[in-house]
Amino acid sequence: MSYFGHLWQTFIDSKWLFLEATLLTLKLTAISIFIAIFIGLLFALLKITKIKLFVWLANTYIFVVRGTPLIVQIFIFYYGLSYGPLQISGFWSAVLGLAFHNGAYIAEIFRGSIQSIGNGQTEAGRSIGMTSWQTMKRIVLPQAFRRALPPLGNQFIIGLKDSSLAAFVGLAEIFNVSTTMGSNTFDFMTWLLISAIYYLLLVFLLTLLVSYTEKKLAVSD
Repeated sequence: MSYFGHLWQTFIDSKWLFLEATLLTLKLTAISIFIAIFIGLLFALLKITKIKLFVWLANTYIFVVRGTPLIVQIFIFYYGLSYGPLQISGFWSAVLGLAFHNGAYIAEIFRGSIQSIGNGQTEAGRSIGMTSWQTMKRIVLPQAFRRALPPLGNQFIIGLKDSSLAAFVGLAEIFNVSTTMGSNTFDFMTWLLISAIYYLLLVFLLTLLVSYTEKKLAVSD
């Protein structure tokens, strides 16, 4: 049997093994991104306020995330929370680490999108009696979200691939399964290529989803 035949056969034989790992990868990604969106929006709003303390807090958070590796952040959450008084699971430690990391980049995406909306939009909202928060919620944020969607889509894809680092805290996601099977069979290349195929499929599906959402929002405009 040729190597490609061996690769294909191994891919087929391991489909149920990787199905469970894929579901865990999707669960990690979806929950961490969901939390990161709220973190990002919060710090984006803090960064554009006129209150210096809030601006400093947002800048400090973003600086810390950008200045330290993601794997270090995950380990800090893992060893700081899974063995601390809270005793949260390794899964939630990884989720919080990923959310903490992605939130900083999403904050900058939201900040840029919000500031790209012309002041005339805000002034129009205030002129009809809306408060600052109502203007932000009803006028600025919907438009900002549309503009933020393409870079957000890229960040979601990065978040999906970054979830592979959860393997280092013992979670049996795609990368962990492939390295474990590689160690058991001494056939690392085959199992790593299979994991690459699964990541490519997931990224392809996520790209289609983001593109579909962009088109739907464009139609609504």
